[in-house]
Amino acid sequence: MDIRELLKQDLMVMDLQATTKQEVIDEMVHNLFVHGIIDDEAVYKKDILAREEESSTGMGDGIAIPHAHDTAVKTPAVMFAKSAQGVDYQSMDGQPAHLFFMIAAPEGGSNTHLKALAALSQVLLNADVVAQLKAATEPAQVQAIFSKAIEAKEAENKARDEREQAMAASERPYLVGVTACPNGIAHTYMAEENLHKAAEKLGVDIKIETDGSEGVGHRLTAQDIARAQGVVIAADKKINMARFDGKPLVNKASIDGIRHPEELIQTVLDGKAAVYHAEGGAVAAEEDDNNGSTWSNIYKQLMNGVSHMLPFVIGGGILMALSFVVESYFGGANSEAFVFLNNAGNMAFAFMVPVLAGYIAESIGDKPALMPGFVGGFMAMVYKGSFGGAYIANIQHTANSNAGFLGGIAAGFIAGYLIVGLRKLFSGMPKSLEGMKPMLLYPVLGLLLIALIMYFIVNPIFSTINSWITSFLNGMGTGNLVLLTTILAGMMAIDMGGPFNKAAYVFASGAFANDPKSVTAAILMGAVMVGGMVPPFATAIGTAFFKNKYTEEERRAGVTNWILGFSFITEGAIPFATSDPGRVLPSCIIGSAIGGALVGMMKVGVPAPHGGLWVSPLATNILGFFVATIVGSIVAALILSFWKKPVNE
Repeated sequence: MDIRELLKQDLMVMDLQATTKQEVIDEMVHNLFVHGIIDDEAVYKKDILAREEESSTGMGDGIAIPHAHDTAVKTPAVMFAKSAQGVDYQSMDGQPAHLFFMIAAPEGGSNTHLKALAALSQVLLNADVVAQLKAATEPAQVQAIFSKAIEAKEAENKARDEREQAMAASERPYLVGVTACPNGIAHTYMAEENLHKAAEKLGVDIKIETDGSEGVGHRLTAQDIARAQGVVIAADKKINMARFDGKPLVNKASIDGIRHPEELIQTVLDGKAAVYHAEGGAVAAEEDDNNGSTWSNIYKQLMNGVSHMLPFVIGGGILMALSFVVESYFGGANSEAFVFLNNAGNMAFAFMVPVLAGYIAESIGDKPALMPGFVGGFMAMVYKGSFGGAYIANIQHTANSNAGFLGGIAAGFIAGYLIVGLRKLFSGMPKSLEGMKPMLLYPVLGLLLIALIMYFIVNPIFSTINSWITSFLNGMGTGNLVLLTTILAGMMAIDMGGPFNKAAYVFASGAFANDPKSVTAAILMGAVMVGGMVPPFATAIGTAFFKNKYTEEERRAGVTNWILGFSFITEGAIPFATSDPGRVLPSCIIGSAIGGALVGMMKVGVPAPHGGLWVSPLATNILGFFVATIVGSIVAALILSFWKKPVNE
């Protein structure tokens, strides 16, 4: 459907009264409801706000494009609204927004809102169009401005396609590029548009592939890439990079393609773009400033390993825990069921640390680092040693006989940066020998170096540290144990899935991985599980018993949180924390900490690394597990609900 058909005059608001972002959304959603475009304000508004939580739709230059598609939309439409004074819409450039386009599309439609967004984003990059819209006073003027602008844009696109076909015979510099963003909507096409304009200004031919919501547009062919002098990437998500091997390449975020297109193109033209080598993983220092701080990168690399490791921890841990139940109640250690379940769980656990190390390494050094990372992680589990030396141990090692979980983390980072170092070391090799690097040099030298480092340095150091930590945990008195479980459970509620939450979970699961039969490790696992269940349960209880303190949307979310809480999915409380962090976070932290303290006092061990109350039959103190969860959740719910003020809908 054409954007001109969607942009309806009777929906337009030429003098928006709202003064805040929330008021803008409320006023526009209500207008859509009044005109019969949607039949449920609450449902549609919830999806609009959910999209805003991903990233603001304030695109900058005074423009905002809130959008959603759901069951509340009966007729696809684009609503235009204009604010003379401007509204702080948390836009990318920090400036007030004056022009608002709210796109409504029915769920299951033919991507109407995505096509409308693509068309809008391209037209609104024209400064003359924006100026005319700001000056317009009548809906008919707005529609006429768009009609003229879209006709001009269609003619421009047609001419651009014709130019692309004739580029092969052109004498002008020729570049290729890719634009992409996580949602594949506005940023993708705005970056494409601005790169085209910058290229025309600089006298350069450029072909841009868009990896957008409607699929790949203007796909680059092998011939396009081979002929190009260089590559410009303006993307916020992973794209197919291997095809650009050997090409000078600049890799930045989509916002740089929107804000600094000339700079990106000029970097390639001036010969300042580093040559990309697909097998090496990293592009060059050109993109380093776009990758965040050092600690941010380390966290992302660690989480890449943890996310790949978790299925092994969860699957293996639960099967092992079930085997202990079978051992205790159904036939003992000689029963076939026990042997089968225990072996299956142990097999998964045997892969846990190698997978962790391998994918940490892969996130740093790409595919060549995967093998050294796996081997380093495996050595962390099968070798043991002290400062006096190292020696090979049987795979059925004791808890304190190897470098374990911490050694695996070290192995992953070391292996990754070894490959980065080797890539730089061999960067000057003749082009004819490039194929030797991924097929011979990286595997052989990577394996040799990680084996030497693990055998003589990492394992002796970390096996000593690991033994000390294990002894400390197993020898903790009740008081210290309660303090530790209180802290770990409280950390689970600080950011509900963020770095603090993950740090607490990784610590507990690391202790559990080192010795799944350890009573203390099971108690730590119980503490983080209770701490993670309290926030969703607290919001569920609050919305059920203190309805006047929560909006209708929050009450609906509260119903879902009963299941999320039961399943140890802390993230169910995030919408509540986002809308009211000053009350929700402290309340949940206190409730989780109290639940964790009760776990320590009652010595509630949960020999399974996930599952929430679904795995309560495996707990060493089932009643204590429920008591700790219920008490912590009720405390958090009462604090939060008494603290909150009644809402007026």
